[in-house]
Amino acid sequence: MVFKSAKINAFRLWGLLLTMFGMGLMVLGTGGIVFWGHTGKVFAGIGLVIGLISMLGSLAIYFWAGMLSTSAVQIQCPECDKFTKILGHTDRCMFCRTILTLDPDKANITADSLLDQRAKEGVSEVIEPFVPTESHPNK
Repeated sequence: MVFKSAKINAFRLWGLLLTMFGMGLMVLGTGGIVFWGHTGKVFAGIGLVIGLISMLGSLAIYFWAGMLSTSAVQIQCPECDKFTKILGHTDRCMFCRTILTLDPDKANITADSLLDQRAKEGVSEVIEPFVPTESHPNK
């Protein structure tokens, strides 16, 4: 469970890894000029081109993650009570990594039983679960 995270965070991680790979490749390629002189320019050119392609791939992934994030359903996590975004039917909380779902068939606990459980635990502030609706006010 240590390596599991929310889908949006996974996309952002891949974007960051591509950025670091591209920048590292460009720096190492430019370092080829220092180590091999005039013949290192070929390595520098190859490193810069592949690094640039990697950086453009990172840009595309960050753009895609941003577009997915704008249309994601935002719910309140029942474990940490923070608002998180869900992609698809099941996803993980961005903060505590709890598995969340919007599909009642896949859920192992319902919203009513969660409220009953919190009431039994003596939680003074019972937070009503956010239930997304199918209709969007801007449509």
